[in-house]
Amino acid sequence: MSRKTKKDEQLYAVIGLGRFGFALAEELASKGKDVLVIDKDRDKINRAAEFTDNAFVTDVLVADNLADAGLADADVAVIGIGSRIDVSILTTLNVMKLGVKRVIAKATSKEQGEVLERLGAEVIYPEHDMALRLAGRLASPHILEYISLSDTVDIMELALTPRVDGKTVLELNVRRNWGLNIIAIRRGGEVTIAITPQTEVHAKDTLAVVGKTEDIRRFEEYLHERD
Repeated sequence: MSRKTKKDEQLYAVIGLGRFGFALAEELASKGKDVLVIDKDRDKINRAAEFTDNAFVTDVLVADNLADAGLADADVAVIGIGSRIDVSILTTLNVMKLGVKRVIAKATSKEQGEVLERLGAEVIYPEHDMALRLAGRLASPHILEYISLSDTVDIMELALTPRVDGKTVLELNVRRNWGLNIIAIRRGGEVTIAITPQTEVHAKDTLAVVGKTEDIRRFEEYLHERD
């Protein structure tokens, strides 16, 4: 029986309601997404039932139990089981067998991640990724947000300074001067992505840029240099 509430709405399944899984499911639900959650802990399922009608207690994550919970209807399944490597791998395999279009699995080690990738899952390393983001922010107090795309390419959100107040994007010309691309400007509570050469930036704005790590650092140094 289909668990979807709307014909064209995607169903997101989260298996394993640890801190990562529960926070993910709750946030998806808060954004109006149709969420299905599965865990062996009844207390966690009772808490999850406050934000989704599709909350199921399952002691053994075999394919039949997952199918009974409606997992075959999911468009995306996120497996938040990281510490029990054997359970993580077997659950991922069973979810793949049910034909879920997109399977994302949490891993706590490179070796675990390699096995999950071989099964066909997208692999995430939440603790590792969070550590990288925090390290990037701690290493430079002027960086407000940090996302590593590779060993050499990052997205960073930087606080602008009076040095660039009132300049247009064309005058700032971060592409020519630092090899960067602007992807968004945040002003107060609003974010602008429709950026033209005539768009002005101001000292209290934050600028999201993508580019090589070393080039972003050079731009950051420029913003905080004294004229």
